Amino acid sequence: MSRSEREFDVVLWGATGFTGRLVAEYLLARHGAGQKLRWAIAGRSEQKLAAVRAGLGPAASALPLVVGDGEDEGFLGVLAQRTAVVCTTVGPYARYGSKLVAACAAHGTDTCDLTGEVQWMRRMIDAHEKEAQASGARIVHTCGFDSIPSDLGVAFVQREMQARHGVPCARVRGRVAGFSGGMSGGTAASMIALFEEATRDPKLRRLLADPYALNPEGRRRGRGTSDQTAPRWDEAFGQWTGPFVMGGVNTRVVRRTNALLGESWGADFRYDEAILTGAGPAGWLKAAGVSAGTVAMAAAGAVGPLRGLLARLLPEPGEGPSAERREAGYWDLRFLGEHPSDPRLHLRARVTGDRDPGYGSTAKMLGESAACLAKDPGSVGGGFWTPAAALGERLQRRLETHAGLTFEIETA
Repeated sequence: MSRSEREFDVVLWGATGFTGRLVAEYLLARHGAGQKLRWAIAGRSEQKLAAVRAGLGPAASALPLVVGDGEDEGFLGVLAQRTAVVCTTVGPYARYGSKLVAACAAHGTDTCDLTGEVQWMRRMIDAHEKEAQASGARIVHTCGFDSIPSDLGVAFVQREMQARHGVPCARVRGRVAGFSGGMSGGTAASMIALFEEATRDPKLRRLLADPYALNPEGRRRGRGTSDQTAPRWDEAFGQWTGPFVMGGVNTRVVRRTNALLGESWGADFRYDEAILTGAGPAGWLKAAGVSAGTVAMAAAGAVGPLRGLLARLLPEPGEGPSAERREAGYWDLRFLGEHPSDPRLHLRARVTGDRDPGYGSTAKMLGESAACLAKDPGSVGGGFWTPAAALGERLQRRLETHAGLTFEIETA
């Protein structure tokens, strides 16, 4: 059966979770129910799904429910054959996502998710890349705040450099200028699961330290550097910087994008991320605090009893801020695209979002990624893709038009 003949365009798997409900709210507001985008909500409990639908209001009365067990490979195979795209919010993905990816890869079904779990993405790529290429399934990880702003932001700067000056940026610096919003419970659970796995497996620790861990086989080397762990002065921004907790994911996704695009940004292209903390002694102190907190969290995660304490301090999956707090949130990223030979031609860009990064903005980014896969003609075949490599400008336009994101060149 061709994708256009399938029962649904999109099935939202995990709709009863906190983030899943936000994605359902967004899809309903954007597309209605039973209209041009044929979508359904799915999960293990029919009762909970019905409650979600009722909570969405009368406009959702025509929304189909799909009930099944995410551990049942037979159900997942049938689910994959019923829809063109599976949009999943069920994490930690290393614990709950592998069988779904296998089903989608086998049946030519696109999927998008919110994972930031480098070790799991690498595992899925190694296990299912060839099958996805053969079936036509486009598997697109990291379709939330991790890592759409970084991935599409770098691609945006690179397009602008090419359009204005005919060359790619030799290096792009990604800097977090500000944000308001807390860590999601799903991200926290994924982090704790990663700490547990890394404690047991030295090979995994080496993989996580590899700047090219997500690159295709044969292209897992370059000029990428280790992740920042201490305060650094950034002369280009005139500020101190500290490590960004998601930089270890975002930088690897961006490097994979370059590889998937045939290294069109150059084999020696460099990308790094950090948080801007200000100038002077106050900026250094803030950067030192961010660095110390990052190191302390990693150290706590490596020790069983401390890891348990850390888990109790972090939000639980299914927990999240109020609608008022989500709407009051924001995020603001800056990019410096460096011309390969003339510093006068460097480009500065700004990418922003109008909701808190972990929930409000992420839900919109994931929803638009699913709709983009389902409805916008694509130029790539099956395989494991990044948001920028698979969806690129089509997704950027959707996000600017509907999801509260902005992409702009500040100076040229």
